Amino acid sequence: MAATAKAGKPGKPGKEPQPLIIAKTPAEEQRLKLERLMRNPDKPAPIPERPKDWNPRAPPEFVRDVMGSSAGAGSGEFHVYRHLRRREYQRQDHLDRMSEKQKLDEDYLEKIKENQQAAEDRTAKRRKKREKLKQKKLMAKKAKQESQNTEDSEQSSSNSEAEPKEAEDDAEVPSFVMGKR
Repeated sequence: MAATAKAGKPGKPGKEPQPLIIAKTPAEEQRLKLERLMRNPDKPAPIPERPKDWNPRAPPEFVRDVMGSSAGAGSGEFHVYRHLRRREYQRQDHLDRMSEKQKLDEDYLEKIKENQQAAEDRTAKRRKKREKLKQKKLMAKKAKQESQNTEDSEQSSSNSEAEPKEAEDDAEVPSFVMGKR
């Protein structure tokens, strides 16, 4: 009776008990998490937000207790001094990292601009070359048509003067037969 009560809980009749599986490797742990998420695809998956960047505390504008690690200071003052010094070094390191990151970002943006400018220059050069070739082909085509027109006009003037009867015969004889495939 106790086994049946454990297996089928009275509060949730449709749910089956899941066996306890202990992951032995990180890959197996990831697989188990994915399986648990995919059991109910309608349930929203928890997506953690990106952690915010750490910012150091701003340095104090006015320091009341100026102290150092010199002789004569109390035994507890050195620890306070050491803590302040460590915090100031952290702040300076953070500022250095931020300035380095800013410099890298600016260099990257500058490099992107240079690459875009170089690409535009190459494109313009190639476009100019294509236009030049197009103009050259167009000029060659025009020259060819003009030469054919002058030759045709010369031939037609010489042919029309010499044999006008032949032109009529050519017009009567078709060069192709219609209706055949």
